[in-house]
Amino acid sequence: MYLQVNGAQTYCYTGGKAFDAAKPTVVFIHGVLNDHSVWILQSRYLANHGFNVLAVDLPGHCKSGGEAPSSVEEAADFIVALLDAVGAQKAALVGHSWGSLIAMEAATRLQDRVSYLVLVGTAYPMKVSPALIEASLNEPLKALTMVNVFSRSTLAAPPSALGPGTWVYGASMALGKRVLASNPKVNVFHRGFVACNTYANGEQAIAAITCPVLFLLGAQDQMTQPKAAQSLIKTAQAAGKSVQVVSLPVGHHQMTETPDATLFAIRDFLGH
Repeated sequence: MYLQVNGAQTYCYTGGKAFDAAKPTVVFIHGVLNDHSVWILQSRYLANHGFNVLAVDLPGHCKSGGEAPSSVEEAADFIVALLDAVGAQKAALVGHSWGSLIAMEAATRLQDRVSYLVLVGTAYPMKVSPALIEASLNEPLKALTMVNVFSRSTLAAPPSALGPGTWVYGASMALGKRVLASNPKVNVFHRGFVACNTYANGEQAIAAITCPVLFLLGAQDQMTQPKAAQSLIKTAQAAGKSVQVVSLPVGHHQMTETPDATLFAIRDFLGH
């Protein structure tokens, strides 16, 4: 489905279903150098089990026009505008990695319009090594290889979200190349990493949300190590939020390494 958001054409994968204002809505927000397709199993399931699904391509990424966000705050403002454009009065926000920061920041703006918040592979501060930031700017293919090695608990994951015979590592490399090539004006790889690295409002944001929050972490995550989410978890708990923490025995890309477990954790948290 295409929408006009902030004057630009924006793509949201809906699982093949028309938007129905009577149904609960879930917005899926991808991470750096990804697009809507990383949520393929989770979004299709929920779309066929009573939810509106909006798995968005962020501005300047793949099928979406507009200026690629240069900060978490800019991307959060876009999520608010997206919900306004589609007419969703309330929605659950599910974000992975950079998308988790975007979802959290958007929840502070939307307040009671957010029903649930799911942070997958999150960390705060989400610091990116200077070497990786430099490589993403000057040697993006080298950086892409580094990220895909660091993001996996194994380079030979069992058949999963994309079906038997799929090479998860190779598919992720191909996706990264496609996303990078989709915007010839801006290096969305470098811009996204800088946005993660410079975001400084995490603890204030998690304390300000008004909805239950699920932290969905990878025990073997080398990109956003589970210990790096502890400040957010403790801040949310200290602020009296409803907090759930689920640990999966995989790396940073839970959606393809443990697609079923990731789906079921989200599904159960959303109450379906």
